[in-house]
Amino acid sequence: MRKLQRLAVVALTAVMALGSAGCVNSGSSSSSSKSTSSSTSNKHYKIGICQLVQHEALDAATKGFKAEVKKELGAKNVTFDEQNAQGDSSTASTICTNFASEKVDLILANATASLQAATAATKSIPILGTAVTNYQVALNLKKFDGTVGGNVSGTSDLAPLDKQEKMIKDFVPKAKKVGILYCSAEPNSKYQAKEVAKYAKKDGYKVTEYTFSDTNDVNSVTRQAASGSDVIYIPTDNTAASCAKTINNVALKAKVPIIAGEEGIMSKCGVATLSIDYYGLGKQTGKMAAEILSGKKKVAKMPVEYYTHPVKEYNPTICKELGIKVPAGYKAYKGS
Repeated sequence: MRKLQRLAVVALTAVMALGSAGCVNSGSSSSSSKSTSSSTSNKHYKIGICQLVQHEALDAATKGFKAEVKKELGAKNVTFDEQNAQGDSSTASTICTNFASEKVDLILANATASLQAATAATKSIPILGTAVTNYQVALNLKKFDGTVGGNVSGTSDLAPLDKQEKMIKDFVPKAKKVGILYCSAEPNSKYQAKEVAKYAKKDGYKVTEYTFSDTNDVNSVTRQAASGSDVIYIPTDNTAASCAKTINNVALKAKVPIIAGEEGIMSKCGVATLSIDYYGLGKQTGKMAAEILSGKKKVAKMPVEYYTHPVKEYNPTICKELGIKVPAGYKAYKGS
């Protein structure tokens, strides 16, 4: 009898020990589950940035984008692979193809050629454009209702072109001949030129377009424009922006004022602009990126966004050198 009692006690002890071991394993599994959940909520994102060329406006857009993404997602949760195509479309294509093969989480395409390269490289990775004037023209879309669809959206740097054209009369009231200077390789520049020419012709100006194909032609074409124009208009053009000092050396010597499509060009060779804040545009794009990466919104359903408060500015230094009286309603460019 005693032997049976002892055996029962031993068996009961063994069962309790096994039960305790089971509880320990269960607790360990729960702890592992919590750790996985925590790491999921702190996902790390890699964003590829393809900037077409280095100049003030595009640099500001990239900086604004990065600042806003870090603010929204946390600086430790995002890595940027920032690359510059140095103004070469084929280099932009190589950069974006590499981003696609690396399977980055999102691509920022800064400027039109970068957007074209990114859309050719991937149809699945979300792409956001910035400093792109017209998405329909840039992507050759047959129909455009404000939303590109697919894996593409972004922000536009288009300021009202009719109001830009009106600045010609504000700053050069006696002008009769308007030269429009831009790069023929940039489709968005061509679009702006055609629109401004339409408004200028309606206002009675004689309009001539002067186009260069790359940086090598800028000096000679600017000389032609300066000799045949009372005033020159330059749209938001990346090649012109990167050669703004060259343009200024020619136009200023010829005493021909320039109305610019954006602040970066105006700051180096123009008398005035109706421009947007490119840093602010970049931040706007960064907010869109955070919404996509966090799963709050789908890129396919996001309309292209526009900067809503363009600013009328003038360049005090160049206006003074040309003896131009600044009309009311314009603020001085502070960086001049």
